[in-house]
Amino acid sequence: MDDKGLQQALGIELVEIGDGKVIATMPVDERTRQPVGYLHGGASVALAETAASMGTAALIDLNKEICFGLEINANHVRSKREGKVTAVAEAVHRGKTTMVWDIRIKDEEERLICISRCTVAIVPKRDH
Repeated sequence: MDDKGLQQALGIELVEIGDGKVIATMPVDERTRQPVGYLHGGASVALAETAASMGTAALIDLNKEICFGLEINANHVRSKREGKVTAVAEAVHRGKTTMVWDIRIKDEEERLICISRCTVAIVPKRDH
C-alpha cells in the first residue's frame, strides 16, 4: 500500500499492523493544525480513516479486492496544540463487503483526543 498523498502530507506513520489492529501516529504541527493553532478535527478524521483503511487492506486479498472508506464519524473530546497523537484502530466487524473499525486517538499522556467509527467498503477490483 502506498504511503504517499494525504498520509505523507500529514506526517502519518504506521507503527504496527496486526490481525484486526492498527497503530498509527501523526504530529500536531503546522500540517495538522487549524488556523487558530489547535489540532484540526479533519486531520484527526484523516488519521482515523487511514488506520481503518490500512487495517482493512491487510485483511483482504488486494489482488482481487480493494477498499474505500464508506462512512466515518468522530467526536473530538479534547484539544491539542503540539506534540503527537496516536490512533489505535480495532476491527469490530469483519464482513465480506464491509468492515467496521473503532478508532481511539490519544495524546502522549494517554488522554482521549478523538473517538471515531469508520465503515470501510470492500469491493471487487476492476481491470481498468
